[in-house]
Amino acid sequence: MNLLKIDIFKSNFEKYNDPEQYDLEYQNYLNDVPFLAEWANKQKGTVVDLGCGTGRATIPLAQKGYKLIGVDLHEGMLNHARGKTMNDSLSVEWILQDCTKLSLNVLVSLMYMTGNSFQHFLTNESQNQLLQSVHNHLEVNGVFIFNTRFPILNELAEVDESTRIYQDQRNRKIREKTKETYHPLTQILHCTSSREILDGPGKGSIEQDSISLRYVFPLEMVRLLTQNGFSILKTYSSWKKEPLKTSSSEMIFVCIKN
Repeated sequence: MNLLKIDIFKSNFEKYNDPEQYDLEYQNYLNDVPFLAEWANKQKGTVVDLGCGTGRATIPLAQKGYKLIGVDLHEGMLNHARGKTMNDSLSVEWILQDCTKLSLNVLVSLMYMTGNSFQHFLTNESQNQLLQSVHNHLEVNGVFIFNTRFPILNELAEVDESTRIYQDQRNRKIREKTKETYHPLTQILHCTSSREILDGPGKGSIEQDSISLRYVFPLEMVRLLTQNGFSILKTYSSWKKEPLKTSSSEMIFVCIKN
């Protein structure tokens, strides 16, 4: 049986076609920054933000005085991040690279990947490639921090269709319809969205996109990290360091390179 017959290789770039809108929606989410800053202070040296997007977490950390490298595969998102720091004297370098094939010519003591970006790696092979790439760029005892959504089976088992009307950051009135379908054999959730602009700029137009996200179970993650040369230092359910439990909605892993 070909478990990968489902179109899991479809590009996940659609969600990021409008970097400016993405930035407006998520720029104020800073829950992870104090947590990351604490580890940046412990580990010292350059910090690498993988899947940095528009610099949501990168820039606040650089503003705290840390030296950052922001890495992303989406050129539009990265260009938007560059534009936001063009006139600043922040110590941040933006690099366009595939996180599974990093070539940064530097070893660091801290790397992180937030925003549940780990779920973009849809296959066992790509997960291994990512972790090996991280491992190769960490110093001995270097730390890798990342988060991913907790797989709550009773929620994933049902096809979720919803409609909501809201005002977005561009003052547009939006009617958004979403449909989420989970495929147990691949552990991938496929989400499609359709947004009709009811009022404001672009009134009458419709925006559509889709994204596929891989879920990983806790013990599966332990095996995955162990086999790729990491030990888990801490596991949390939130950036406030709450313990992981069955009702958790996300998992945060703090790992050390063996």
